[in-house]
Amino acid sequence: MNETVDVAVVGAGPYGLSLAAHLRAAGVSHRQFGVPLNLWRTAMPRGMYLKSQGFACSLSDPHASHTLETFCRETGRVYAHIGVPVSLDTFLEYGTWFERNHAPDVEQVLVDRLRRTGDRYELELTDGRTASARNVVVATGVEHFVRMPDVLAELPAHLSSHASAHVDLGVFRDREVAVLGAGQSALETAALLRESGASVRIVARRGRIAWNGLPPAEERSLRSRLREPEAGLGTGWATWFYSEHPELFRFLPPATRVRLARTALGPAGAWWLRDRVDGKIPMLLQREVEWADPTGDRVRLGLRRGSETSTLSVDHVISATGYRPDLGRLSFLSPELRAGVSTLDRTPRVGSDYQSSVPGLFFVGPAVAPSFGPVMRFVYGAHHASRAVTARISPARERRAFAVPGTR
Repeated sequence: MNETVDVAVVGAGPYGLSLAAHLRAAGVSHRQFGVPLNLWRTAMPRGMYLKSQGFACSLSDPHASHTLETFCRETGRVYAHIGVPVSLDTFLEYGTWFERNHAPDVEQVLVDRLRRTGDRYELELTDGRTASARNVVVATGVEHFVRMPDVLAELPAHLSSHASAHVDLGVFRDREVAVLGAGQSALETAALLRESGASVRIVARRGRIAWNGLPPAEERSLRSRLREPEAGLGTGWATWFYSEHPELFRFLPPATRVRLARTALGPAGAWWLRDRVDGKIPMLLQREVEWADPTGDRVRLGLRRGSETSTLSVDHVISATGYRPDLGRLSFLSPELRAGVSTLDRTPRVGSDYQSSVPGLFFVGPAVAPSFGPVMRFVYGAHHASRAVTARISPARERRAFAVPGTR
């Protein structure tokens, strides 16, 4: 087990598992570290559905033999390319099935420290072992990038939390909860809270709640499909571009890429969630949280709307404010390694092969959304990333990435 392998994959979420499938099929020696789909199991609430359409929720393998559609067909689950939301439970079962078939050797241990030594990378694992690899792919998802409003960061955990802290929202039954945000996470968290017996309000800076897509018709006309083509991230030509051509997105001006990576496709909720929110959950829109005051077992929030101020007192506030990728928060990277990675908006700046400025160090997933676009925030982007990285380091080209300048 101490042999130096071609690739070490750090992470076992959708991107890590998909990459392992491609590396395995290409005959690339690799080791993979992480708890499979850990974020999905420990940081997403029961009863949740994925925002993406069914066809866009498949992990990637080279022959598309283990898609979500195939899994649902073999296990008798309801599935449709478009129009049937995918439950978290179904996705987790699917991910386990995919892992068993394409990434059976995941080592369920975390990487404590990653450093470069000569032409190798050394990984120190949390169980005390070490590993060595010529290349490393960081596929850690968003678990390191939780984003909390500064004004709430110092509140005690019994009064304030991030949406990712809750698997069972039933613990808030009969309690008053404020949910901050206007995106899918905030809207679905609020819906699940209400359905679990909580009294909930949505607080958002936006002036209105946006909804992505419409309930699918039986059959869209050719004209409709040409006007608004269906793509992995939704409908429309801009969305099609983000979904299908991340290799072209990276040629946009850097400032444009950064803006689109943050703002494209949201904040907004999925069409199928609207009936569970509209008219059922009170909304305080165009409100900025200016201060938060803990008072015993409750918290008071100071809200501003233009020149008007008001207060809101609740038992708990949940920040469904998403994630903000930041290289500096990947604490397992050695300081020397982290300092050597060129950045764009605090994220790793990578080339067309997902390789960073440090030879042999690759990043995939949400961490490179400013390079490859918003598709990197979704499962759908795993196919492009897995193919590009595998093509770069597969035996068919050159196994030692250090000996070949990375494409840029």
